[in-house]
Amino acid sequence: MKQTTSLNPEQQIAAEHIEGPMLVLAGAGSGKTRIVIHRILHLIGIGVPASEILAVTFTNKAAEEMKSRILHLAQVHVLTSTFHSLCARILRESIQHLDYSPHFVILDEEDSEKTVKQCLAAVGIKDEKSLLKSIRSQISNAKNHLLEPENYVEENPTFFEIYSLYQKKLKEYNALDFDDLLFLTVKLFQKHPDVLAIYQKRWNFILIDEYQDTNAAQYNLTKLLSGQHHNVFAVGDPDQSIYSWRGANVQNILRFEKDYPGAKVVTLEQNYRSYNNILKAANALIKENTSRYEKNLWSDKGDGEKIGVFIAENETAEAQFVVQKLLELQQKHRISLSECAIFYRTNFQSRTFEDALLRENVPYTIIGGLSFYQRKEVKDILSLLRMVLGGSDFLAFVRTINTPRRGFGDVALTKLKDLSSANGLDIFTTCSKIVERQIDAKLSSKQFDGLRDYVSMINALKEMVKANIPLDEIISSAIDRSRYLDFLREDAETYEEKKGNIQELVSKASEWQKEANFPELFSFLEELTLKSSSVSDKEQQECIRLMTLHNGKGLEFRLVFLVGMEEDLLPHINVKDNEESIEEERRLCYVGITRAKECLFLTAARFRFLWGTARSMRPSRFLNELPSEYLQVIQRGSSHRHQVEESYEEATFQPGETVFHKEFGAGIVHKVYNTSLGLTYDVFFPKASTTRSLVSKYAKLMALN
Repeated sequence: MKQTTSLNPEQQIAAEHIEGPMLVLAGAGSGKTRIVIHRILHLIGIGVPASEILAVTFTNKAAEEMKSRILHLAQVHVLTSTFHSLCARILRESIQHLDYSPHFVILDEEDSEKTVKQCLAAVGIKDEKSLLKSIRSQISNAKNHLLEPENYVEENPTFFEIYSLYQKKLKEYNALDFDDLLFLTVKLFQKHPDVLAIYQKRWNFILIDEYQDTNAAQYNLTKLLSGQHHNVFAVGDPDQSIYSWRGANVQNILRFEKDYPGAKVVTLEQNYRSYNNILKAANALIKENTSRYEKNLWSDKGDGEKIGVFIAENETAEAQFVVQKLLELQQKHRISLSECAIFYRTNFQSRTFEDALLRENVPYTIIGGLSFYQRKEVKDILSLLRMVLGGSDFLAFVRTINTPRRGFGDVALTKLKDLSSANGLDIFTTCSKIVERQIDAKLSSKQFDGLRDYVSMINALKEMVKANIPLDEIISSAIDRSRYLDFLREDAETYEEKKGNIQELVSKASEWQKEANFPELFSFLEELTLKSSSVSDKEQQECIRLMTLHNGKGLEFRLVFLVGMEEDLLPHINVKDNEESIEEERRLCYVGITRAKECLFLTAARFRFLWGTARSMRPSRFLNELPSEYLQVIQRGSSHRHQVEESYEEATFQPGETVFHKEFGAGIVHKVYNTSLGLTYDVFFPKASTTRSLVSKYAKLMALN
């Protein structure tokens, strides 16, 4: 079965490899999936039984696609599987050697958490969701690193007790959690070499895709299964290792030659996706990393257009540029919207681009996440603001009364609703009268105290609205008074991301009130409701894709915008000066660049509302690492569909100077910067104890000597 005629020389060497370990360093767009399939076809063609071949991937989708292509081309069934599915198969056959029944059940995450909750109660620890999530995450992390409870006896006795009890309960229930599939399979093989030998003999040829993404358990499983024949065919790219936060260890692929002495290494450098200007820039960037194999991508498609670089004055101008350039190129090159993507580092960055796309009626979809306006934490705060505006919104009340928890279950909520109907009052007035003891709702002391706290918070926010306090301050106060960030901390894994979204909502309010003619809370909520509806009601396949860089792995697009190329965003602020983490951030940027087939634009902003405050931003170090010969810097006012207009005005006042505003009185200038509306001052007004962002041409500030 000769199936390798369409391959280039390096691909052909890999595909025709038979025995012994081989590492295929498959660069972005080099056709790695084809190599795995062609190698399987070659093995079948020389007489290897299909039953002796095992191909392991990381997603069910990839496994199914590979299986169907092999079946179509060779009319045979080859076991193509994810690591977890493979281990489930092995354990169904052999788990009795670990004193489990083969009829075990696999718990989902919710059931796993319930079991942890039982363990916490059993050892006398108060059930708190934040602790529950943290312990569950620690157990998962321990299993992925093949650590038994005994590893924690001295280091963390409490965790040892909980982890031990958790495993004991799972065994009592004849249940495994998702991490046990890998954890127990490795344990089975380590404790029972005779069982391991059966599987080593069964699968004489093992192919592992995306080897750079393996964690400790997957790495050890591969070594054990191949321990006799060493016929491991690992395909991957250390330059695209971006999942350390999920346990992936780039060192697994970097030490392949040490783990498998005599291994052959083939490097696939020909890229079938992108033009050379994109590839040469990517090569130069990734050379800054030290933890890698040397590799230089190239293409026979020609140089193509240079990479566009645009530094906007602020995030609004950045989003405006992206949308206008998108529309221009879509018309000029007849690029389908579905062939275009906007990549960003963190989810909250989608908001300004969603706003800009909505303004221009450009359909979009969020890949791997929700639209900014559909995210739970954003809707929670907006629901709180709806309660501030009116007391009859029962849906908003239900959504906010228990964030954080105040002890109101379905029965108590039904009771409150019935009392409202019986007294002819809206829900908030009913709650107020209960707190004032004018209505007896027969609540528990916890419920009464919680309701009093809730009513007090809403009333305080109502007073802020009456006093015409700026919207961003009202929203910030709502977040603080509701202790919403404490509520988010209960899930440590998602806290930073959700906090970023909440802070972006504050930024949106600050931006909106500068641009709106009528900056009332009602108008703000109305606009966001309309935006939310336009997002959720749209069902169009022809739309631009928005996603984080992590979600872009494995995808490709004719036109790519990589946005937010600034320090503290890419590389992320949490990375700081950790060189290993900086290298992963660089790999993340490299992945983004190599998604582009034809056109690539890198954008950044000089000023940005970030985490609730206006900040001056520095261009990402990664921009400086790209050679200028592959870039085209787009200057302000350069020609494209609807120019991005950015006004520059000489600053009259400097930070520290005292100024006077005819409505707010005397104030001290804290910051001077440009926005899409022109020169802007952040001024602190001591009398009101507040800082306001004032646009120079409207505020008409005067000097005070």
